[in-house]
Amino acid sequence: MELVISLLSSILSTVKDVLPIAAIIFGMQFFVIRKPIPNAKRVIIGFIAVIVGLAFFLVGLERALFPLGKLMAVQLTDPDFILGSMSQAGRVLQWQDYKWVYLFAFAVGFSTAIAEPALLAVAIKANEVSGGAISVGGLRVSVAIGAAIGVALGAFRIVTGAPLHYYIIAGYVVVIIQTFYAPKVIIALAYDSGGVTTSTVTVPLVAALGLGLASTVPGRSALLDGFGLIAFTCLFPIMSVMAYAQISHWRAQREKKSDL
Repeated sequence: MELVISLLSSILSTVKDVLPIAAIIFGMQFFVIRKPIPNAKRVIIGFIAVIVGLAFFLVGLERALFPLGKLMAVQLTDPDFILGSMSQAGRVLQWQDYKWVYLFAFAVGFSTAIAEPALLAVAIKANEVSGGAISVGGLRVSVAIGAAIGVALGAFRIVTGAPLHYYIIAGYVVVIIQTFYAPKVIIALAYDSGGVTTSTVTVPLVAALGLGLASTVPGRSALLDGFGLIAFTCLFPIMSVMAYAQISHWRAQREKKSDL
């Protein structure tokens, strides 16, 4: 019964969020373009599917993904798990003791990016418009590697308590330098690839992981240290995609020279 009430409440909330979008689209179509909506029945069914899907997704986040991310962070930062023996009880934990946290963060970043529907859509379109020059799998893996490194480094930042802006500034300096040397055809796609990782699958788990870590690592604040982890998942895929293009371009040039 509680689940049904939660689902109905989520549906009503989703309807309120989707109605302005529908009003703008239908309003422009009827009052500006002044033409009937093509395939109106399919469009209406699509809106209903979006509302129902988002409602189920939001309930799933609240009941599964957010608690799961926090639970894993709590378990992995438990001193009994980290130290492994009572003989070390009382020892102050150091950043290198949290190796399982970094490994889990890397795995979460990689798997969520690979599963991201927005990334798949962008990869398919990039493959189509490039005539197959940009492979779907290569783009997805390069983005996932960047996201994985970003989440792992973000977890390291939370554990150490280092200022967020140092990492972000240094990261964008690298991105700017890469932009000058990367193949022009990949630059816009690389910047877009950073944005598509912050979507439906990645954000909930990464946010829950960051908040869970900040609330369980001694001396950290959930408000000051728990947020900012998503910024890493947006920044590092830009680097990894441009690096992927640069390496591919370098290999192609090398093969051309060897053929000559």
